[in-house]
Amino acid sequence: MQPLSYLSISEDGPWATYLQQVERVVPYLGSLGRLADTLRRPKRALIVDVPIEMDDGSIQHFEGFRVQHSLTRGPGKGGVRFHPGVTLEEVMALAAWMTVKNAAVNLPYGGAKGGIRVDPKTLSMRELEKITRRYTSEIGIIIGPDKDIPAPDVNTNGQIMAWMMDTYSMNVGSTATGVVTGKPIELGGSLGRLKATGRGIFIVGRELASNISLPIEGARVVLQGFGNVGGAAAELFAAHGAKVIAVQDHTGTIYNDKGLDIPALLAWQEKWGGVAGFPECEVMDGEALWDLPCEFLIPAALEGQITVARAKRIQAKVVIEGANGPTLPGADDVLRERGIVVAPDVIANAGGVTVSYFEWVQDIQSFFWSESEINERLDRIMVEAFGRIWATAQDLKVSLRTAAFVVACTRVLSSRERRGLYP
Repeated sequence: MQPLSYLSISEDGPWATYLQQVERVVPYLGSLGRLADTLRRPKRALIVDVPIEMDDGSIQHFEGFRVQHSLTRGPGKGGVRFHPGVTLEEVMALAAWMTVKNAAVNLPYGGAKGGIRVDPKTLSMRELEKITRRYTSEIGIIIGPDKDIPAPDVNTNGQIMAWMMDTYSMNVGSTATGVVTGKPIELGGSLGRLKATGRGIFIVGRELASNISLPIEGARVVLQGFGNVGGAAAELFAAHGAKVIAVQDHTGTIYNDKGLDIPALLAWQEKWGGVAGFPECEVMDGEALWDLPCEFLIPAALEGQITVARAKRIQAKVVIEGANGPTLPGADDVLRERGIVVAPDVIANAGGVTVSYFEWVQDIQSFFWSESEINERLDRIMVEAFGRIWATAQDLKVSLRTAAFVVACTRVLSSRERRGLYP
């Protein structure tokens, strides 16, 4: 039996990283700084037991979490991940980053996140459905289309969202398509959602490159993570003339200095479950990925990947954070001192939640848009949001991360000030 994971908060974990990011932004908040404790405390954290009967007849218990960091600007919004490393601390940090991300893009949402501490690869499809439905029932007291709207994250997908939507709907007695986003199209999902996060990474990369006169044509791209996010980003960079020279996923690290054939690699991954074994490339040691000279480095896996030690070795001109919280605060400082520009996660990977917002709006209206309309709206919102953050960074002479937090936290705390305290 695994020990309970929510008994302590680590000093160097994701929540500590988030708190350090908040501390850096407080001096730029003016009179709103007195409300900064609103950012330092999650509004609500729910820990649930998720017992299910396994295929062999045994009963196993899993830990589930749903954290609502802020509901000041609207319903909670954030994904659900199934991973053996999920802890309350991690989910708290991810929920807080969703608060910042949604405000940075100016979406009418607060921040939330959820997860189950489980390795889904060890479950049968029947067991996966059971654990999803029981978890949904347990957190059903705090989620809803106007309360908190989950979405896919690590190791979850449209099928998981379909089960969550169906379970919630059965419990409330009516079909509630808007309770989750990232659903299959036939259940109220949105066109363009699957590749939205990767598309947003490309849009932010394109805008940043334009601002620093860095051509995408011929640029070298290195990717850590090659799921929906990394794969879609690689596809778009390659389509615009960049060379994706290295990719790392859970199966291995591959390299080709002339550029990998991304469509072929995506097909290979779909067939074999990872990039390992892909022909016409070299196999690299995973740690060597951080030493590769390139124009764009895109960490699109899990948080905490760019440490101080790795930051000293990175040979990129631009880091675009596809994952949530991939760069530790000390590493942020090192990258800035070395002149490496970081497009922070709270804007760089906001394409997914933006199209999730579109899906939620479409579900409420029962009126759906074409994929070209969705991509056009996404491009416009991301360009406007990045432009605001870039201008703030130039005005205050701060990093893009601090600028994003200034923009987002000002919006959250201004809303908090206007709403006041009840009672």
